[in-house]
Amino acid sequence: MEIRGSQVMITGCNRGIGKAVALMAAADGAHLHVVNRKSDPELLNELTNAGAASVTFYSLDLGRKENIDQFLKETQNLQIDILFNNAGLLTGGLLENQTVDEIYAMLQVNVNALIHLTHGFLPRMIAAKKGKIINHASVTGVMHFPCATTYAASKAAVIAFTDSLRVELKGTGVTTLVLVTPGIETDMYKDIPNRYGKNIDLTFMKGMPTKKYAQMIREAILEDLDVLKPQGFSGVGVLMAQHAPKLFESLVLKRFQR
Repeated sequence: MEIRGSQVMITGCNRGIGKAVALMAAADGAHLHVVNRKSDPELLNELTNAGAASVTFYSLDLGRKENIDQFLKETQNLQIDILFNNAGLLTGGLLENQTVDEIYAMLQVNVNALIHLTHGFLPRMIAAKKGKIINHASVTGVMHFPCATTYAASKAAVIAFTDSLRVELKGTGVTTLVLVTPGIETDMYKDIPNRYGKNIDLTFMKGMPTKKYAQMIREAILEDLDVLKPQGFSGVGVLMAQHAPKLFESLVLKRFQR
């Protein structure tokens, strides 16, 4: 699918992967619809200077259902070509040490809000017989590490939702892309050792620059892929978790301690 000239909506693009993809889409001449919790004039200037055909900002707290309802009502006449559900929250650590409140908040943003926004914009795409839904999952949706219980559950849900939707949309002109994202050099990625590090050895972690991953996403959009799989070490890990789960578990347990 073409990016140039498309109406592209991205949630959570004040930093990290979302910002890198927004800058990439801007450089390709897209009309950007930026959805963040707070206004960011500096980001708007960056996107405009990067070449965006236009930039529209929307302030939205994805943590509340009623806010999303109101947002969809206010944008009911907006036609989006590409919806990138990127916003997400991280949870981690032994399950008993995570708070129920933070688990609920994470599931609301990572799963409920993603489905809610897709549900809102999808009928317009189907009516136009074109569009792409991009959902941000993670290797943890496939590689089930200890200390990642709740976060992995959210990302497994994103993978399952997107894959089911992909089949459901056959013949409509609307397609999906799920990102099975490996470690990327973001603030969230840097927070993983703080949450998991007490119980699991993470010395194997190595992140990819956001700009490089944004270019991979760009190619996946242009080639109309259904899934963007990880490469290298993470790619091997995903294959092992899928096809040799007992071996994967034994290797993980060597790095884990209560």
